[in-house]
Amino acid sequence: MCGGYNTGVSDHPPPGAERRPLAGRANFLLSQLGFHIAQAFAARLAPLGIAPNHFGLLMHLEHGEGSTQQQLADALGIHRKVMVGLLDDLEHRGLVERRRHPGDRRAHAIHLTGAARKLLPRARRVADQHEEEVLAALDAGERAQLIAVLQRLADHTGNPPGVHPGLHHPAARSPHPVASARIA
Repeated sequence: MCGGYNTGVSDHPPPGAERRPLAGRANFLLSQLGFHIAQAFAARLAPLGIAPNHFGLLMHLEHGEGSTQQQLADALGIHRKVMVGLLDDLEHRGLVERRRHPGDRRAHAIHLTGAARKLLPRARRVADQHEEEVLAALDAGERAQLIAVLQRLADHTGNPPGVHPGLHHPAARSPHPVASARIA
């Protein structure tokens, strides 16, 4: 088992499984929608100078400001070196700053900058608008049901709640620094 999934392939697939078209397979549909949604979200965030992994980390920092790099890495379940790279990237963009941790001279506390505080409400609006468009075909009850089912499936994977696995991959970083004119 790896992350809640059985990685072995059975010699006996469920009856009729080999004949199901891709459009009738949940794994394909989730992958297709996930890819489309992720690409569209990245494109929507790009004018703000951030990528989805930046948005996720900034959202976590907003609620855990003053945490050390190691505390953030542990909370998000990512390797310390990946966290350092993400924070370096955000620091370069002027969105976070490292300060000496008041309780541990060897550690740095991570804080949002004024630029990040201006950017986050805009980024949340982008995320909210994007979600609204993605779910436009569903009524309120169907949306609640979808969220509940997706949460159950996400819990089954073993990923920490609210943590996107894309945070683990520094290659997902946006190449464009935040320009101060974009934030004002």
